[in-house]
Parts: sequence; structure tokens; C-alpha cells
Amino acid sequence: MNHRIGKLKAVTGRTEFSVFIGLVLLTVVMSIASPFFLKTSNIFNVLSQISRYGIISVGMALVIITGGIDLSVGYVVGLCACVAAWLTSQAQLPWPLVLLLVLLLGGAIGTVNGLLVTKMKLVPFIVTLATGKILSGCTLLITKGMPISFESPLAWLGSGYIGPIPVCVIIMFLIIIGGSIFAQSTLTGRNIYAIGNNERTAELSGIKVKKLKCSVYIITSLLSALCGIIVAGNLYSSDASLGIGYETDIIAAVVIGGVSMSGGEGTVWGSLIGAGIMGILKNAFVLLNISSYWQSVVIGIVIIVAVALDVLRVNKKEK
Repeated sequence: MNHRIGKLKAVTGRTEFSVFIGLVLLTVVMSIASPFFLKTSNIFNVLSQISRYGIISVGMALVIITGGIDLSVGYVVGLCACVAAWLTSQAQLPWPLVLLLVLLLGGAIGTVNGLLVTKMKLVPFIVTLATGKILSGCTLLITKGMPISFESPLAWLGSGYIGPIPVCVIIMFLIIIGGSIFAQSTLTGRNIYAIGNNERTAELSGIKVKKLKCSVYIITSLLSALCGIIVAGNLYSSDASLGIGYETDIIAAVVIGGVSMSGGEGTVWGSLIGAGIMGILKNAFVLLNISSYWQSVVIGIVIIVAVALDVLRVNKKEK
């Protein structure tokens, strides 16, 4: 009996549990505030919105757990979406080759970020901010500021359905499940947490710190590239504005979901809960006919509150 009570306390004491309760309460409030919220079409619309953040949040969670940050993800989404559209409509390449090339592009961007952070020992914030600006310029060069429309089976990833469920939602849950298993149940995943807790100690323990830190940036960029294809497929077009601001929403989702900005703490599935809160908040502005200008204000406040709570939690543990 005491063992069961202990396990229950361990579960309810986790940050993710508190955030999940917040998600449930937000859902209840929205179901009361708007009769359209619980309609099937709106639920799948919210899930589709969440998938854009949920997919990348897996990689972002791993990066932040190591003590890093990646501010280039939104620009990777935009560049890869435009490259996919250009390769399909202008180069007229077959969709499997386009998928492969775009994912390779994402992997290459992640490799550059990872090497600059690990080999050159540059600050992740500065590195990813700079590469993001470079990618933004490259996107403008490709599109010349104009949208690129395309028709391809590749668009199915963003606009297709399996039964009533959007394909992008299924992809998100598969990635979340795979990411959670990787982070929590593999030696490599546990080593990632060790790096975030104490990088020097992890290195002395024989963990290949540089290799692992580089790999999490590659994973994040690969997932961002996939998200770019999904977003472009949903619209059947792409332009230079796609992905702008994604990094803020994704970091917010990850931090809200319980991943500590100081590293070494948090879960991948917690990021999904955070993404859920972000998706419902954005949907609430539409359903309640509130000016979209307030979105940035509310999301900014949410980020500050989430980071403040994280700092208080870390300080409490240190005491």
C-alpha cells in the first residue's frame, strides 16, 4: 500500500503532471466558452496546429536537456519548405528524391550548428541565431520574395488523411513516442541527460559529449525539415514567411512541458503537453474572436511564467 502511495506521489509530484492538469483545465474552460471547441473538425484542426510544434519539440527538448538552444528551427522550416516546393515545381524531381534531398539539407544544417557549438565551442544562442539569419537570406534568394506553388504526392504528408485523422497528427505521435523511448529507455538518451546535468563529469565518465551534442542539433534540424515539408504540403505552396516565429512557440512548448532551461531535466512527452497548451491558446483567440495581436502578448507572458517557475524549481532543489 505504501509502495503504491509512494508511486502516486512520485507521479503527481512531477512537473508534467501539473502541466497536464493545466491542459485539462484549459480544455474544460474552452469547451464552456465556445460551443465549437469540442466539435470533431475543430479538434483535428487543433491537433494539426499542434503537430507543427510537437514534431520539432522532440528535438528541441533534447537540445535544451543538453544545456543548449536552437533558434534556427523556424528558418530551417521555411528554407526546407521552399526548397521542397522549388524542387517539385521547377526542377520537377520525383517526390521520393525531393524528400531525401530536403531531409539531407536539414541534416547538413544541423551538422553545421552542432560542429560550431562543439568543435568551435561557440555559444549555441549566437550560433543558431546567426545560422537562422543566413537561412532566411537563402530562402529569400530561392523564392525572390514570391510564393512557390506545387502539386506532388509529397503534399499528402501535410494535407492527407488516414480515415478522419490528419497524417501530420499521426506522424507527430509516432515521433513523440519514438523520442520518448529514445530519451528515457536507451543508454544514449540517458547520456544526453548526463551531459545536461554536468558536462565535465559526463566527459570524465567516458561519454562522447561532443558527438552527442552534435547529434541532438542534427535531430532537431531533421525534424524541422520534415515539418517544413508538412507545412508546405498543407498549403500546396511555400513562401519566405513560413516558419517565422516557430522557434519561440516551440521553446515555449518545451519549457511549459517541464524541460529545464538549465539542462538535464524534463521529458519529451511533456513537450507534447506544452505544445497542446500552445495550440489550444492559439485556437482560443480564433474561436473567441480576440485580436491576433494579443497572441504575442499572451505567449510572451506564458514563456516568462514558465521560465520563472523553472528557475524557482531549480533553486528549490539546490537548497
